[in-house]
Amino acid sequence: MKNIQVIDGADNCVYDIFAATEEEFHLIFPAGQDVAFIDEVMKSGPAEVLDAAFSRIWQRRVRKSEALGIHGLLFYELEHKKQYYATRRDEEASNPNGSKLRA
Repeated sequence: MKNIQVIDGADNCVYDIFAATEEEFHLIFPAGQDVAFIDEVMKSGPAEVLDAAFSRIWQRRVRKSEALGIHGLLFYELEHKKQYYATRRDEEASNPNGSKLRA
């Protein structure tokens, strides 16, 4: 199982972590990517397949104190953050001018 942290634009968002099977994870995060935006995910495949996968994932919340790593970030309602994750890889996050966000 791989852990996905959901980052939501809602003021009351609690940034929950959910467990996904390898297959479910790869539906959300294409090969080599660990950052996704829900609008792009929902355009990437058949809605019924993605809806079924998310229904299963939402049933597997992982307490943060019990999580053994975060393997992916899934953003909701935060399209403005796309500019920082052009490669959809967290370690490659950069400013809009191309400078790295991490040293």
